[in-house]
Amino acid sequence: MNQTAVINIVGLSSTLLKHKDLFLTQWIEKKQVSKIKPVLPAVTCAAQSTYLTGKWPNEHGIVANGWYFKDECEVKLWRQSNHLVQAPKIWDIAKSKDSNFTCSNMFWWYNMYSNADFNVTPRPQYRADGQKKPDCYSKPEGLRDRLQAELGTFPLFNFWGPNTSIKSTKWIADASKLVHNWHEPTLQLVYLPHLDYVLQKHNDEQVILKDLKELDAVCKDLITFYESKNAKVILLSEYGITPVKGPIHINRLLRKEGYLKLREENGLELLDTGECDAFAMADHQIAHVYIKNKSKLQEIKALLEKVPEIDLVLDAESQKDYHLNHERSGDLVVVAKPEYWFTYYYWLDDSKAPDFARMVDIHKKPGYDPIELFTDPKKKFMLGRIVFKLLKKKLGFRTLLNVIPLDASLVKGSHGAVNIDEAYYPVFINDDASSRSELINANKVCQHILSTIFSNNLV
Repeated sequence: MNQTAVINIVGLSSTLLKHKDLFLTQWIEKKQVSKIKPVLPAVTCAAQSTYLTGKWPNEHGIVANGWYFKDECEVKLWRQSNHLVQAPKIWDIAKSKDSNFTCSNMFWWYNMYSNADFNVTPRPQYRADGQKKPDCYSKPEGLRDRLQAELGTFPLFNFWGPNTSIKSTKWIADASKLVHNWHEPTLQLVYLPHLDYVLQKHNDEQVILKDLKELDAVCKDLITFYESKNAKVILLSEYGITPVKGPIHINRLLRKEGYLKLREENGLELLDTGECDAFAMADHQIAHVYIKNKSKLQEIKALLEKVPEIDLVLDAESQKDYHLNHERSGDLVVVAKPEYWFTYYYWLDDSKAPDFARMVDIHKKPGYDPIELFTDPKKKFMLGRIVFKLLKKKLGFRTLLNVIPLDASLVKGSHGAVNIDEAYYPVFINDDASSRSELINANKVCQHILSTIFSNNLV
């Protein structure tokens, strides 16, 4: 078996490989470069699960970054249990071929309670006094303590939110090197998210180049490390990020047509999903529309097909063409045109927006919210406001860290759609001539990784 490192540079596409002075560009020029035909939806959990199982979403069940849990009548995103994936992962497949195989999963999704040997994933502490403390989860348990003793606490607030920076990506890279030194796994999966956030926030080329250079330095250090260990290195991405010019407020559209049910608490509106005739779980450029009153399906489909910013409206039959026909999928799966994306917003008056809308709160919102990457530009002295609120929390007072705006026009990039320019396709890069292809399907990535590990034997 060949020791292999798979480095997931989120958001990397050929559009970013034009800068000839970058280490990554120079390194890639000597390798086999393929584009990956993106899976629908081209979002983190669905793409990673497709890569790691070799199955489509209708087989592994990960139809987005979250979905509507129908028995609980709740939308849940960013669950962490590997048991949600309904197919064997690459480490299960490899272990069945060679019992000596080991795997280290560094921050790829559905990390918890899997058969991988060495796992690390974000896991904040939610304390009883309302504080959220940075932390991570590991298997074995002591690995977390050992890593944080060496590197400091995992910088959670640099991983997601308005304060995202290269710091969290560098922590993951440094932690990956330590785990590799300590345990020498056959396969190490490494997640480097920095570009993902940059490209959703900015369309200024100079800003993007600055962050790209920061990431390039991390990649140079990491790739050089693996090559010094004689490990095979594979670079890939889950999706490219396309520039966008505006949002689609799909739940507001459904509300205006009378399909939503809301309840009011403390003067604010909450979406009552279990009572809705129909509602949308929005996730970047795709939305799963769940319809309780099935007699309304065709009229809702016709309504959405008339929206000029929408590209596809897939019912149960047409979802088969995209390998997305699964019980977790919406009755309709709606895909935006590449220059648009979906919000989860359902209120019509910002004064009625729920309190969590203005906070970084990935578990309460019935959809993905990239506005969490911004602070409200309309509020003055924002740094002072945040410091004051954090001080109150440390003193034991409950307070809302309500610093997130409600202006969806701030978002500059998105992903999830598949009818996009190939320049924004994700990439697969290695030095194995047998994998040479201009375009590979997302469900073939698993096979290519296994071929690298086993030198095309036993596969």
